[in-house]
Amino acid sequence: MIAGANPLKGLFGRLALGFAWCLLMLSAAPAKAETLHVDRELCYAQSGIDVADDALTSLRFSCNGAPAGYHRASLWLRTDPEHLPISRSDLALMVHQSRFDRLAVAFAYADGTVRWQEVRQGDYGSHWRAGGQILFEAPERSVPLVGVTMRFDRLASLGLLRARLIPKTEAVVQSTGMAVAIGAALTLLLVSGIYSLSLSVAVRRQYLAWQAAWSAVMLLWGGVWSQAHLGLFPGLAGTISAQVATFLSCLAISIATASAILAVEPSLVSRRLRVAALVLGASLGILGVPLALIRSESLAQWGDVLGLIVIADLIAVAAYLSLAWRRGSVEARDFLAAWCLPMAVLGFIHIVDVDDGMWGGGSKILVLLAATWQALWLSASATRRLAQLRIERDRARASEAFAQQLARRDPLTGLLNRRGFVESVTPLLDRAHADELSAALLLVDIDRFKSINDVHGHDAGDAVLCEVARRIERWEGPMCSVARLGGEEFGLLTVGMEGLVLSSFAESVRRGIAACDHSVVIGEGTVTASVGVAEVRPASDFQQLYRLADEALYDAKRGGRDCVVVQRCLNGPQGDAPDREAALSN
Repeated sequence: MIAGANPLKGLFGRLALGFAWCLLMLSAAPAKAETLHVDRELCYAQSGIDVADDALTSLRFSCNGAPAGYHRASLWLRTDPEHLPISRSDLALMVHQSRFDRLAVAFAYADGTVRWQEVRQGDYGSHWRAGGQILFEAPERSVPLVGVTMRFDRLASLGLLRARLIPKTEAVVQSTGMAVAIGAALTLLLVSGIYSLSLSVAVRRQYLAWQAAWSAVMLLWGGVWSQAHLGLFPGLAGTISAQVATFLSCLAISIATASAILAVEPSLVSRRLRVAALVLGASLGILGVPLALIRSESLAQWGDVLGLIVIADLIAVAAYLSLAWRRGSVEARDFLAAWCLPMAVLGFIHIVDVDDGMWGGGSKILVLLAATWQALWLSASATRRLAQLRIERDRARASEAFAQQLARRDPLTGLLNRRGFVESVTPLLDRAHADELSAALLLVDIDRFKSINDVHGHDAGDAVLCEVARRIERWEGPMCSVARLGGEEFGLLTVGMEGLVLSSFAESVRRGIAACDHSVVIGEGTVTASVGVAEVRPASDFQQLYRLADEALYDAKRGGRDCVVVQRCLNGPQGDAPDREAALSN
């Protein structure tokens, strides 16, 4: 990887482009749709719940003021499409409110015909659409449509009601687009949640578990708010789903607060600010319970109060993360970058009323998209940070392995030293012993090496050792390990080689050393070596082999040097006395 390159830069750019495209598409509400408001396009009337729908013609509607006490009664809302700038020939009504017991919609025609459609709590039939919407399509008739009336039984809050008259073709386009956008957001939240959970288990980071929990809660909230769950659980339609969505939204903010605060080292920021942010987050989760249960006209006001607490919580978290970032916290930087967009969206929807736009999704779809962005950003940031930690860990391991390798190698010749040699041959000897194979250790000692140092200097002696090491290294292989055991002594250990073959091998080692050319450092002189060989069958441990080979080497030295002495123990080191044979050089 090129130094300084950021592999996630392209990903974030694509995410930004995709998010901007979603906002552009969702904000492009068609001019043909008409939003209905009480005291403007809608007139209202109230009655008892036991009053039949046929009483519509006898009701007296008021077009001024606002109704009250309707949450325990029936609220009738009527509009005349003739006075609206919208075609009446192909009309549909989209309603964005689900806290009621029953909703009946009447389409009245010029010939006096009234066609009713209804949904009830727990039974929306085929009228539910993605984005928390309920769709009623006016029956196709040749007679002009003169009135549309909605009857709500026990409506929780008129202030949260959103209704739009829209052409049927536009309704289909908007419903499909909303379903695609919500499906994509929920899928990304699911992937992000699973990914964060797997990361938290793999690296044991608490804040990643909180992040996974937040993604899971946002996934549930998005599914319940958008009514996507009705495809599997149609009986949850209505007030129950709305109450669950309210609670989940508060719980999501509470968990998000905890994940951001707990991701930062506590010592970086004052304890008071930390506690204040956590208390605000926890209070939002607790307030979600009573807010979910409220079914009165004050629900909208309580929603405004909750919005203020949310903004205070966001400010506290932003301050906390900003201070931690200034003091060097990488986690705070990542969380602050991820929180910027959701904070801006929440602040925007509390200042600007966008519930009539975004294809009917309003502020909820903006929050869902912002949450998806936040989840993706945090997952990408965690991946980048953990990748950097992994690179650092791999470098540390490589350095440690290199240091251990150096500790097992002779710095002058590059061969294994005594420690590395013992570690290398021990497994080989164990396997040979288990298979009842013979093992042999050759100890090679350069003859009169001290005189080389005394006459030609230690640099010449080192050069001689290096040249001998290069010659001995030629016999390194799967069944033969070589090393410099110390000073002018070298070792070769073989498995499975015995008898005349072993003696011939030892002799070739001696002759190979004698054939080395040292003329550059010592002139025409010849360097010879004595070789002591220990052959044991079955193989024994290294110490036993070394003891026997050392005895054979002393015999070679006493025998005049530049020769090979083999000591065999064919019944193991604890068996019969070893046999010795000497092969003197020509």
